[in-house]
Amino acid sequence: MEEGLFTFVISFFADWGWQAMGKVANPITGKVEKNLELARKIIDIVEMLKEKTKGNLTQDEERILSTTIAELQLNYVDELEKERREKENKPVDGEKEDTEKTQ
Repeated sequence: MEEGLFTFVISFFADWGWQAMGKVANPITGKVEKNLELARKIIDIVEMLKEKTKGNLTQDEERILSTTIAELQLNYVDELEKERREKENKPVDGEKEDTEKTQ
């Protein structure tokens, strides 16, 4: 089997995850498209790959896989927090924003 193929697969999923989190633009459309539900599924797939390949990876492959999962998870939580804050700051229908209220 071609050496580096596993690393390529992990990179593919990582890149897709960054796109789904809105961290990088879609290379086809050139637009940033956020889809956190898809991002969560991608993280789940990479975690499943880690479980299914346990004991069959080189140390380098294991390190790359673990690092990729950790980075995706941290950024996913960061994006969830951003969405939560955005929702908290948005006015309820018919209500003016705080800056408008004080003017």
